[in-house]
Amino acid sequence: MGSFGTNTSSTTSFTLTGFPEMEDLQHWLAALLLLLYAVSILGNILILFIIKEEQSLHQPMYYFLSLLSVNDLGVSFSTLPTVLAALCFHAPETAFDACLTQMFFIHLFSWTESGILLAMSFDRYVAICNPLRYSSVLTDIRVAHMGISIIIRSFCMVFPLPFLLKRLPFCKANVLTHSYCLHPDLIHLPCGDTTINSMYGLFIVISAFGVDSVLILLSYVLILRSVLAIASQEERLKTLNTCVSHICAVLIFYVPMVSVSMVHRFGKHAPEYVHKLMSLVYLFVPPMLNPIIYSIKTKEIRKRLHKMFFKPKL
Repeated sequence: MGSFGTNTSSTTSFTLTGFPEMEDLQHWLAALLLLLYAVSILGNILILFIIKEEQSLHQPMYYFLSLLSVNDLGVSFSTLPTVLAALCFHAPETAFDACLTQMFFIHLFSWTESGILLAMSFDRYVAICNPLRYSSVLTDIRVAHMGISIIIRSFCMVFPLPFLLKRLPFCKANVLTHSYCLHPDLIHLPCGDTTINSMYGLFIVISAFGVDSVLILLSYVLILRSVLAIASQEERLKTLNTCVSHICAVLIFYVPMVSVSMVHRFGKHAPEYVHKLMSLVYLFVPPMLNPIIYSIKTKEIRKRLHKMFFKPKL
């Protein structure tokens, strides 16, 4: 993605900003972000290793979890270079095309995560509402097709964004408010008309996040209806317990995303660091918490972790 077309401006770079308002805490903030990166990267690699090694986890639910872990690694590695450069090495400059490339991958992984969470909700729906057909509905081939479809959908939606930005003249001070490149941040900088960019951005948000969240909600309405039909309260709780990890993953992805959107639209008078912190929560918290939640709530993963770190003495 070295060249996105012909740019009508003379812009060659953008300046990324960290937290100048919190200069005294900059070192602590950098240390915290590095810790979050470490937990996220090691946690997701560990999840992938356990699923690969543990034969009992070779099931559709865990294939989707593997895809989620790979995607979370993608989110972490997409933001890592510029965050390290801006906060740790005080090198905030990033090339124009490099910034557009980073924006593309950050949003690609965000859209993909939404699709994966939808696929996981479908998995829970089939497992609870049609358990006898589970193995025939979610075959390995069908799971692979679902995964590929999610990636293709995300790619097709995000691919036009860099081109739509590249066509515009950038003649303002090219200073971004984050230590990474995001589309909502970049569309404030061009001098030209950004109506198409804004409308297309709104369209893909509604057609992806909006539709996905409604379908996830619908799947849980159907799951709840099925669970309430179970006579035994103990069986109800046991069945619902299989959904807890996924519900947590949905909440830690969608709640920060909605909060960031609300702050951008209705919190324009809020201090700038509030916008930055909300964006950090949206990009950093889900990749860090997902492996922790699934490690705590999934018995097989928990047992394997215990076996790895607490080997019995001979």
